[in-house]
Amino acid sequence: MIIDARLQFEDEPKSFGNKRHRQTDAHRAWIEHRYRDGWADGYSDDHVKLFKNTRNEKDFAYHKVNAVFWQTDENDQPATVTEKYEKSFTAANIAKEQAFYCRQPVLLPPDKMDESIIRFDVRLTEPESGRTAEISLSLDADASFPKLFGKATRDAFAGEIDLLLKKLPKHVDEKKAVAKLLDSLQAEAAFTHRHYVRDDEYIPFGEDIEAFLRREVAKPIIHWQDSPQLGYEILPNKYFYNYVSPTPAKELLAAFWKLEKEAETMLAKLPQ
Repeated sequence: MIIDARLQFEDEPKSFGNKRHRQTDAHRAWIEHRYRDGWADGYSDDHVKLFKNTRNEKDFAYHKVNAVFWQTDENDQPATVTEKYEKSFTAANIAKEQAFYCRQPVLLPPDKMDESIIRFDVRLTEPESGRTAEISLSLDADASFPKLFGKATRDAFAGEIDLLLKKLPKHVDEKKAVAKLLDSLQAEAAFTHRHYVRDDEYIPFGEDIEAFLRREVAKPIIHWQDSPQLGYEILPNKYFYNYVSPTPAKELLAAFWKLEKEAETMLAKLPQ
């Protein structure tokens, strides 16, 4: 039970530091009466609210769920980011990007499909000749980066590879020589990927977490995790809120003009 007794006080005749109010016997009786009678079936009082706090029903409890989801733009289309790839441009690092950015969402809003693809726009430089070439690779979760990157670089530097093979002695392994040439290429890459958001959602105890996330977040969720402990929050202002209509604009305007007239009258009385 919560009793809204915020107005049950009177002003102290004289302040005692920060203490400016006091409760009298009448105020305490007002609270006691509502506490004693408020449990009865059918009891009605705007200042008394009953809440559930049992094993299976907890009105004050909530789940704190950390959700990671794909962001969308103003047209509800996937929001993407293009940035310089600062990590080493290696197969191991690219595999990690695929594992995160190309994963299938664990939760999707109703009637929505999702497809996650990453793209690398790579500028390659052959250190010996200084020649550059640019390639683009689009990868989904199942794409083989080493195979696609190897083919793209072989095509881009076909002339250098042919020249290398012509100069090689017969006893030298051609595959190793070509692999060495490709490994020597210096790469500068721009990385285009989905923009994700990490946020905490506070979900009332008893609600289905996945249904809540689908409804309230309404974006492809790639990961979510519930807190190991429930949170609790009691908000009297929420439970005892009473809407008060604002003063109509017409009345405010009339009061303004009245004050304006009073100010003009006062100014007219001042000596010139």
